[in-house]
Amino acid sequence: MTPEQCRMARAALNLGVREVAKLASVSTNTITRLERGEQLKGSTVQAIRAALEEAGIEFIPDNGSGPGVRLKKSRSGS
Repeated sequence: MTPEQCRMARAALNLGVREVAKLASVSTNTITRLERGEQLKGSTVQAIRAALEEAGIEFIPDNGSGPGVRLKKSRSGS
C-alpha cells in the first residue's frame, strides 16, 4: 500500500486519520507518518491495509497507470 492509496482509501470511506488509526489499532501519528511516505514496519502497514479492506476498500495494483483503490461491491450487488 502506497501513501497515496492510504489517502485515497480514507477519502473514499470518508474516514479521518483518527478513525483509521482506531480501526487498525495504531496511533494517529502512525497513519500520518505512512501518508507522508515514512518507512513503517511491514506488519504495521499490513494492519492498516487490513483495516481499510475490512471497511470496504479494494486495493488495485499498479497496472501501468499507477496503483489505486476502489470501493468493494456490496454483497447485495448494488
